[in-house]
Amino acid sequence: MSEPSQSLPVIKMDPSAYAVMEKPAEMEEDNIHYLSGKPFFHLVLSKSHVNRPFQFRTPVKFIPLLPSARVPVILRHGGKNWNMSYIGNCGFPRFDSNWKTFVLENDLKIGDACVFELMECSSTNLRFKVHVLRGDLPPELLAKVNSRGKTQDAPIVLD
Repeated sequence: MSEPSQSLPVIKMDPSAYAVMEKPAEMEEDNIHYLSGKPFFHLVLSKSHVNRPFQFRTPVKFIPLLPSARVPVILRHGGKNWNMSYIGNCGFPRFDSNWKTFVLENDLKIGDACVFELMECSSTNLRFKVHVLRGDLPPELLAKVNSRGKTQDAPIVLD
């Protein structure tokens, strides 16, 4: 069963388009993660990414950077690695069904965003550093939404 086509996310692969910053020692404890200057793409997660069928298709503009073969891939996030396969030798290059494990173990939800930074790429191996950006509202804003409703007529005002 195929789902309606979705517009692809914007892909930014030119390292000169963004600054690569060194992380000062005092920022080590912050949960700020800087991009390294390597190619990356981002994806805002939808229902099909985080629920059955747990599909992950590689954005079309990023495919030329990856091998046209089935190769092992490591996703690294939060100091932990997830092993799966990248299937690049088919009509819709994607990660295999182990993507589901990554989703469930990281409690990913609809509306969360992931930035996939390509750290290593060869004909025999891929490695991505994954930055997860949660799509939920902070508790102080959530309280305002819950007390006023979620309508266009009752916007959340930020002071």
